[in-house]
Amino acid sequence: MELLRAHLSKVRIPEPTNRIHKEECCVSFDTPRSEGGLYVDMSSFLGFGKDFVGWNYEKTGNLVYLHIKQNKKEVAEDRPLKKPTLLAIGVEGGFDNNEAEYESTYNIVILPDFVSLPFPSVELPEKVRLAVDTIIIAESSSKKDQLSAWTASDKKKVSSYALTLQQIPNGVKVPPSGWQCSKCDKTENLWLNLTDGTVLCGRRNWDGSGGNGHAVEYYNETGYPLAVKLGTITADLEGADVYSYPEDDSVEDPLLAQHLSHFGIDFSSLQKTEMTTAERELDQNVNFDWNRIQESGQEVEPLFGPGFTGLANLGNSCYMASIMQVMFSTRSFIERYYERQSLRAAFETSPADPTVDLNMQLTKLGHGLLSGKYSVPAQDKDEDGKTASDKQVGIPPRMFKSVIAANHPEFSSMRQQDALEFFLHLFDQVERVNNGSSESDPTKSFKFVLEERLQCPSGRVAYNKRSDCILSLNIPLNHATNKEELQAFNKKKSEMSLEGKEIAGDEIVRPRVPLEACLSSFSAPEEVHDFYSSALNAKTTAIKTAGLKTFPDYLVLHMRKFVMEAGWVPKKLDVYIDVPDIIDISHMRSKGLQPGEELLPEAGPKGEEKDEKMDVLPNEDIVGQLAGMGFNYLHCQKAAVNTSNTGVEEAMNWLLSHMDDPDIDDPIVSGGGSKDSVDQSSVDTLVSFGFQEDVARKALKASGGNIEKATDWIFSHPEASNSMDTDASASNSVQTDDPIVPDGSGKYKLMGMVSHMGTSTHCGHYVAHVLKDNKWVIFNDSKVGASVNPPKELAYLYFFQRI
Repeated sequence: MELLRAHLSKVRIPEPTNRIHKEECCVSFDTPRSEGGLYVDMSSFLGFGKDFVGWNYEKTGNLVYLHIKQNKKEVAEDRPLKKPTLLAIGVEGGFDNNEAEYESTYNIVILPDFVSLPFPSVELPEKVRLAVDTIIIAESSSKKDQLSAWTASDKKKVSSYALTLQQIPNGVKVPPSGWQCSKCDKTENLWLNLTDGTVLCGRRNWDGSGGNGHAVEYYNETGYPLAVKLGTITADLEGADVYSYPEDDSVEDPLLAQHLSHFGIDFSSLQKTEMTTAERELDQNVNFDWNRIQESGQEVEPLFGPGFTGLANLGNSCYMASIMQVMFSTRSFIERYYERQSLRAAFETSPADPTVDLNMQLTKLGHGLLSGKYSVPAQDKDEDGKTASDKQVGIPPRMFKSVIAANHPEFSSMRQQDALEFFLHLFDQVERVNNGSSESDPTKSFKFVLEERLQCPSGRVAYNKRSDCILSLNIPLNHATNKEELQAFNKKKSEMSLEGKEIAGDEIVRPRVPLEACLSSFSAPEEVHDFYSSALNAKTTAIKTAGLKTFPDYLVLHMRKFVMEAGWVPKKLDVYIDVPDIIDISHMRSKGLQPGEELLPEAGPKGEEKDEKMDVLPNEDIVGQLAGMGFNYLHCQKAAVNTSNTGVEEAMNWLLSHMDDPDIDDPIVSGGGSKDSVDQSSVDTLVSFGFQEDVARKALKASGGNIEKATDWIFSHPEASNSMDTDASASNSVQTDDPIVPDGSGKYKLMGMVSHMGTSTHCGHYVAHVLKDNKWVIFNDSKVGASVNPPKELAYLYFFQRI
């Protein structure tokens, strides 16, 4: 006790604003339930596993810790379930998932000799007792983050259509039961339109269940905005599921009782019989059918050990889990965050709070996934009361998600996200923390130089280059290899539709498009309208072709399965892509300026060409289509300007790649530039390409801060620096031996896939398949198994490794 009194200065009483990490070690995935328990630093309130608490003592000198150990309690199997008050699982007030209960024991431990003092004890100094009591009753940092994310995601807004809704006096009375869709025979997932009382079925769910989408079709026909889901209406009208089609969200209708009474519905007599949309989505995301969705009922053999560790679903986090499983199956990420960086080295170089350090949390995640320490069969019992020895709990990447999603409004929520957007965001953050170093930055293995060749009617050419980490491919349905099958299927479908019948799921025929056709479409000539030709001193139509100047170590292909239909309605292509295990894209290598080609000249009067380019105005059609997809209007304008109004797809690609730019919200000036000042990260990027810093700054100012245009400006203005000894031909070539951008052969082997199920990238479910030791493995959140039939034709993202 005297030893503790001598070090009372090392003990702090937590303030309400302090983050207390009492559920998980900040450098590993050890918890109070681990064999050694968890040690909470009573000065910084950081948690450490038994093997790591000594590192913190050596780094900080803090020697007083609260040791928390949790042991499983024996509870009655028929215990009553608590009524949920929050749409969440695993948080206070959420759904009871019948997890085992644990009993906690506490001790005060003094390092370095691990002297232990029991708690509670009246002999402990009052400051210590008060500090421990505060830690025990305080919400942990992870629970605070999780609860706030669920609450923010679940809050409904009052519909702007509710107070002014005009109901048609057509005499329709809706019975209290026995409902059926007015356009088909569906009797579940039914929605009552609050304008005219029509009962229609809802959308089809991502797993094939649900309705036929007649409710939303009816809105498109009539414009009647609000519908309430039958079966969710009770005396507590706040729990009713009201959907606003023009607002595309679940909303609150403060006049719902009045609107229902118009159709003779006495809400107080109804009992809730169906889950709300949010509850159903949550239920599907957490309790989806493994066999039916992922591997068509195949028996999947569970796998355990190094490299076979699952990631627990934190609530719609499968987009993140699938990407990280593939990333930590690549040599660049394995070497950077596992083989060449120990947990201790990452901790010693981290700031005072390692939970907010991306390098530390990536290293923690890498060691958690690859060491095999946490890839063991679960000991808890499943719903049938049997020990689930063929399952693993998986590691919860809470701290990693918290730091990678910091200040990002979407990734920090509990909503489903686009795996592609997360991939690009991840690479942006990793590149920044590694300061563009080719040795330490694992994203460099994915980078390549894309070269575009533009030829105007004068016959002269221009070459533009930019770096990228993903090749986005259109899917040319006209190149389907099963056209005869499709024609026969569509004919049969039409005939059955006339008879009021539906095609069975196993009879559906989908277009089959070879991957080679998608790659060829990328390289095919394309018209560029309103191209300013300095040879003709006028705007004209140019022909653009594209190729790769360099080939990366890892090639990522994004399949553009989401297209825009009439009315700017996004649609997912129901298509198969025939993807071979080995591809050779050597024919896609661009060769730069060729003998006999003549570059477009400089503009006549000085600055004339620059003024032409800088005066580009955003094409409103392009801006409107992007804004209709939910993107910020200003961002859409910038995307159109910075891609010279080439098209919606080009603008979308630019937008996805620049959403995290620090100047993305700055106003547009001079035809698209954000401001006259230059972002230092953009300067660093150009310097990393081999350009001088003063030239990079000059180019960025002349190009409105856009890196791609700045690169073009440098190549077209060799006089900008006397030290740049570059002729016209060399100015349009890339140093392929540059160590920053890898290069090699164009032959690749398929090594990973991220597949998506659902009608939108922001709903549904993502899983990953990875080739390990020449065998395919499926990573489905915490479930890891030997893949029987990997869905090579259905993936959203394909990952290839150079061979």
